[in-house]
Amino acid sequence: MFYISIPPFDVQLETDIPAVINSINHMYQYALKPVEDTEKFSDFHIRIASPSSIRKYYRPQVQFYIDGKTPFKPLPLSQAFPFFEWGLNWCIASHTYQYLLLHAAVVEKGNQALILPGYPGAGKSTLCAALVSSGWRLLSDEMAVIDTKTLELIPVVRPISLKNESINVISESFSNAEFGESFLDTAKGTVSHMKPPKQSFIQRNQRVQLKWVVFPRYLATQSTLLTEKEKGETLIELAENSFNYNVLGSQGFNVLCDLVASARCYKFEYSCLDEAIDLFQTLANEQ
Repeated sequence: MFYISIPPFDVQLETDIPAVINSINHMYQYALKPVEDTEKFSDFHIRIASPSSIRKYYRPQVQFYIDGKTPFKPLPLSQAFPFFEWGLNWCIASHTYQYLLLHAAVVEKGNQALILPGYPGAGKSTLCAALVSSGWRLLSDEMAVIDTKTLELIPVVRPISLKNESINVISESFSNAEFGESFLDTAKGTVSHMKPPKQSFIQRNQRVQLKWVVFPRYLATQSTLLTEKEKGETLIELAENSFNYNVLGSQGFNVLCDLVASARCYKFEYSCLDEAIDLFQTLANEQ
């Protein structure tokens, strides 16, 4: 049994699958609470286990359980840890209504937050991993969690999920980047997770205010280009990238309006990570 503290959420995980146990101990090393701490409320009670079926003997599979229910079809046993990560994403996105949730990476520098909304293939996670490996603090790779009353960005520090070519790009470019196992032939191709720096876990209770919203787009031959984005367009695209905007109704609309009004909004095209890092460092140094 694991008790994982990723404020504002606490996760209870039960599993006997060695690959999951090893990955949790490695990736969440600084977020694990003592097993004896069973009195504290947990937001999500998850179990990762092989389904009770004769198929497990000739085609090993793994199932994701949340409160005893199975919202997904089983996956190959070799994908057990990514299944936990994907399932936890779903749990947070589907059951969190006290915060506004955006599909975006969030990093921080100088106590100011940068949101990187991500469409598939835009290079959000790769850019996030590069910035974190270059001294930015990780708040989240997968979703921006926003306090609807204070507009603060709330850290949800978890491993950064990278796919295919991005794995080699980050591991070869940053000697301090620490990776777990690579998982082959998933629905997203080859997947591996980068361990968040210890300092990001240490600061996981420190919220920050938003300073920049940057929509990244990786293009193989694109020169580094940062251009201002209209706030109305930014508002619409953030709404499209939200997990629960429609559920929050007028509150969600008002929060997004206030966020965009206070932020510097850009679109960003790049192909060179070194140039991208230098540009964002320059942005962070501007007051």
